[in-house]
Amino acid sequence: MPEIGKRVPTLNGVTGDGSELKLASLKGQWVVVYFYPKDSTPGCTNEAKDFRDLYPKFHERHAQVIGVSRDSVKSHASFAAKQELPFPLVSDSEETWCQAFDVIHEKVLYGKRHLGIVRSTFLIDPLGKLVHEWRGVKVPGHAQDVLDTIPAQ
Repeated sequence: MPEIGKRVPTLNGVTGDGSELKLASLKGQWVVVYFYPKDSTPGCTNEAKDFRDLYPKFHERHAQVIGVSRDSVKSHASFAAKQELPFPLVSDSEETWCQAFDVIHEKVLYGKRHLGIVRSTFLIDPLGKLVHEWRGVKVPGHAQDVLDTIPAQ
């Protein structure tokens, strides 16, 4: 798991459009990596829409937004198209990214325990170092909070 002030792991993943995204290729810009439980669920949809609506402001701050969940590439493609998302969604079906950022934990849903993604966001600086993390995220206002953490250019 990356620590604040340390470099993040070298990770690659396939996005909803079928292309490969290499985290290391984004050096030189701010990177927001947000993990969410499942495409097309109410909370995850609202979070994606919040990042979408603020995306021009992230872009102004030279920041790339990346969403990550364990959903399939096909699911991501459908979700991104339906919500008109301008940023990539990485399919992490093998949980490589999730394990690297330690976001899979036991959760309780309707009284049943299961392992799932705990909604979390990580901010990586242009040098590839982790500078901020948000764990156990509540959706309302979160995307704005992340944006406010990135220095204005």
